[in-house]
Amino acid sequence: MSHYFTNDYVKSDEKIIKVKFQEQDYTFITDNGVFSKKGLDFGTRSLLEKLDYENIRGDVLDFGCGYGPIGIIIKKKTKANVDLIDINKRSLALAIKNANMNQVDVNVFESDIYNKIKKKYDFIITNPPIRVGKKVLYQILFDAKQYLKTKGKLIVVINKNQGAKSIYADLTKQYKTKILDKNKGFYIIEAIND
Repeated sequence: MSHYFTNDYVKSDEKIIKVKFQEQDYTFITDNGVFSKKGLDFGTRSLLEKLDYENIRGDVLDFGCGYGPIGIIIKKKTKANVDLIDINKRSLALAIKNANMNQVDVNVFESDIYNKIKKKYDFIITNPPIRVGKKVLYQILFDAKQYLKTKGKLIVVINKNQGAKSIYADLTKQYKTKILDKNKGFYIIEAIND
């Protein structure tokens, strides 16, 4: 079984999808072996709908970018500097194509968790790869603290069926946290590095 957080590729079959988000049209190329290849998934859309774009500025990291919708939409709607990272080479190639197609200037690069990150961010925003397992997931969520500026925000979407309540409780031990929204079982959580 190939997972979108690995580089075990299934046969390529690129498709073009159209996404409308807050009155703006986007076009994305997706492919086999990447997350949510058929369109913008409900969790990601719920996350994007709760972002306060007027206050997103500075440096933003789209962690586990997949084919790039979070980072590309943030860049289109803000003046922030946006980096997109993933471990999946196919996802990264698609994110680069999609950034060009949607006419945004973002920095896309490969990173295994945070191993290629050289700076601190005002925002780390992610629909994290839950299927990596709790150990790696917690590494993503808690190591983010080292890559956030003071008062920097980790904003994450997690389904309640995938442990949102317990993850939220654990995040409160290291971050100043709040639930921005709950949408049909998806929790949008903000964790501030205070």
